[in-house]
Amino acid sequence: MAQVIQIIGALIILGAFAGSQLGELPTDSRLYLALNVVGSVILAILAVIEGQIGFVLLEGVWAVVSAWSLFVILGEEAEAAEEAGPPEL
Repeated sequence: MAQVIQIIGALIILGAFAGSQLGELPTDSRLYLALNVVGSVILAILAVIEGQIGFVLLEGVWAVVSAWSLFVILGEEAEAAEEAGPPEL
């Protein structure tokens, strides 16, 4: 079962990567970053369970960097929406 979950996590990350390489998914989009966070968290958790320290480091850092980038983008979007004011009726 762990192998199936690992494959799913890897496919999530690889899907985002393929989308970016094909020009369909910008690397600064919420979807791209969310896919990277989800996939890397899955793989990091499995690496912790299996005691694979190198992969814990790799996937942990991948998850943190992706999550931070997503947080920055969401903050910028919220700030832009706030500056625009309430929607007109």
